[in-house]
Amino acid sequence: MSKPRNQEFEFLGVNHLALVCKDMAKTVTFYRDVLGMPLIKTIDLPAGKGQHFFFDVGNGDCIAFFWFPDAPQAAPGIAAPENLPTRGNIRSAHGSMNHIAINVPAERFDEYYAKLKAKGVDVTEIFNHDDSPTQMSKELTKDVFVRSVYFFDPDGICLELAAWTREFDKSDVRHAPVRADGKPDPSVLQPS
Repeated sequence: MSKPRNQEFEFLGVNHLALVCKDMAKTVTFYRDVLGMPLIKTIDLPAGKGQHFFFDVGNGDCIAFFWFPDAPQAAPGIAAPENLPTRGNIRSAHGSMNHIAINVPAERFDEYYAKLKAKGVDVTEIFNHDDSPTQMSKELTKDVFVRSVYFFDPDGICLELAAWTREFDKSDVRHAPVRADGKPDPSVLQPS
């Protein structure tokens, strides 16, 4: 018996699951030190809006966490952002799921973006994420590390098609995680 095959897209698994944490330092300690997941990318969001850290969960997949300084406290039933990126508030509560990023091949990213639009899906513009001050490039450059497009499912779950464009190295982990009080804790990144 053959496995069912997606006839529309070549999905490669989950690129990353983006959750929201209350304390990035404790999150790093748990996922990296307790579960053994390598911390492979750290991002300080522009204008003090928080942080976004990525842990390798294997097979090129990641579990990522946002820390927002003014995120609502955890509350059952508040499980998703109100808006898509650039369209308003994307925060969600501690312990909630912010969005699911589905990994796609980089060479087919533009094709899949067009296919979503052709199917009538309300998608954001393409995000070429880089390490510049705006963390965005209109063009695909050598500094872009992931390409993304965001959309909601019928229940309001935020989904992302994401394509890594380069491998990470030690230089990609350069932001000290913040504690629940918003203060950085660089000791968490020190070798144990």
